[in-house]
Amino acid sequence: MTSTAPRYDRWKAPSEDGQTLIWPAAPQLLADTQDNHRRLSSAQSTLLQNVPLPEVRTRMRLWLGHEDDQALLFATGHQAELHHPGVWVKNVLIDAAANKAGGRAVHFAVDTDEPKHLQLRWPGGSVPLTDDPRPKAAWSGLLPAPSPAHLDEVAKAFDAAARSWPFRPLVPEFLGSLRRLSLELPTLPSALTNAIHALDWNLGLRHHAMLVSPICLSEPYLVFVHHVLARADAFAADYNAALDEFRTENKIRTPGRPMPNLKCGADGCEVPFWLDDLTSGSRSRAAVVREQGAFVLRLPGGERFRFDPHADGWEAAGELMLFFRRHGVRLSPRALTLTAVLRLLAADQFVHGIGGGLYDQVLDKLITRHFGLEAPRFSVTTATLYFPLAVGQPRVCLPCVVQEGHSLKHAILGKEKQLLVEAIAAAPRRSRERSTLFYTMHDKLADAHSRPELRRWEQRFNHAQARVQEEKALFDRELFYALQPADRLTSMIDRYREAFAAG
Repeated sequence: MTSTAPRYDRWKAPSEDGQTLIWPAAPQLLADTQDNHRRLSSAQSTLLQNVPLPEVRTRMRLWLGHEDDQALLFATGHQAELHHPGVWVKNVLIDAAANKAGGRAVHFAVDTDEPKHLQLRWPGGSVPLTDDPRPKAAWSGLLPAPSPAHLDEVAKAFDAAARSWPFRPLVPEFLGSLRRLSLELPTLPSALTNAIHALDWNLGLRHHAMLVSPICLSEPYLVFVHHVLARADAFAADYNAALDEFRTENKIRTPGRPMPNLKCGADGCEVPFWLDDLTSGSRSRAAVVREQGAFVLRLPGGERFRFDPHADGWEAAGELMLFFRRHGVRLSPRALTLTAVLRLLAADQFVHGIGGGLYDQVLDKLITRHFGLEAPRFSVTTATLYFPLAVGQPRVCLPCVVQEGHSLKHAILGKEKQLLVEAIAAAPRRSRERSTLFYTMHDKLADAHSRPELRRWEQRFNHAQARVQEEKALFDRELFYALQPADRLTSMIDRYREAFAAG
């Protein structure tokens, strides 16, 4: 199959309940996956720290438990949080695609990012999922699993709210699993990821779920890390050039969008990783300094690791692993770096949401520039499932009501207003006559506000404003997908499977 440059669509989340976005269409997505597999498996000339890329891929896939290197691996990832339906369908897609292709599907739960979306929300209420007393954690893996007592309180609050709903949400089943797992698993991401996975399993999905943090001490990942840090100046130049090209193409003038450039100077370079202190639970943006012709990672205590671009990749990765373990630190990937690792070293097809698909257009440029490799093609999916009580409900058009009032106000005076406007325009600028006419017109408009038709409009406007506030919760796309009843979720699963069955 001849490779061509990827063409990106202007993806937009569907506004209608039950609608999906799958890009590219299922047959093309499967063809792209086969092509990615062939090209990545044969890219012997692409070296990561002097090791051919296919060798690093094989080792990473074995580390992930993917023993049949010929079987296609479909992957997606997201922060360890309460996923909304538009995120959840990424798991639905990899399940459907892997089932069609006879491959394997893996969800990577990112427990190395700052925690967010850990509030269980529903129209009219919310409750925090965690009872950790700290106001903030540097990454979600630091948060302990919620206590059973706290989860009992969460369940009581939710049950009280859901008692009047004419459908049965899946949140109680999810909370039940999370309560059991919180006694066995020490961290919130591990318990949360397994509880969500159990919910998906009961819905008929068969993907695997893995945390990202253990990958950060795997040898294949550390080969990648060593490669980047040993060539920090060249990597930063290619990274920044890819960002600049993306900004130019998309007419973006803000320097920090979609992400900041890497800072690089004569003394050292920033690298796209977090330096995590696993003992103190603190992190900083990682950087290397130049010392005697090589880049060096310096820890706050003064310890140093020197990156040799000529070193054998596996030996270098082993030494780096020992250094990290000895000093209780790690280098966690920032967003673009993580998808680079997963797309180059693990997956044959990586599935993004709309935001990730936008950012990875930058990564495509970076892969081509730095590794001299046509980037493997990714895919994008999302869907809309509103809160069930919103389905079939008409939505108020506040701009329509505002325009109605504007038209009504200016129609009340009829021709008299038009004559006043014309007289104002004809009067000399800054004259007393012009000023008098102006205030006369607005006095007449103010008097007209007391008329019954305008009072009725004001009542409609106030009602519309109140309704808009209610609809913000009712039509919120980002509510936890387990607020849905099982039949609405299985219907969405069937929709994806039908798309791939026909492919």
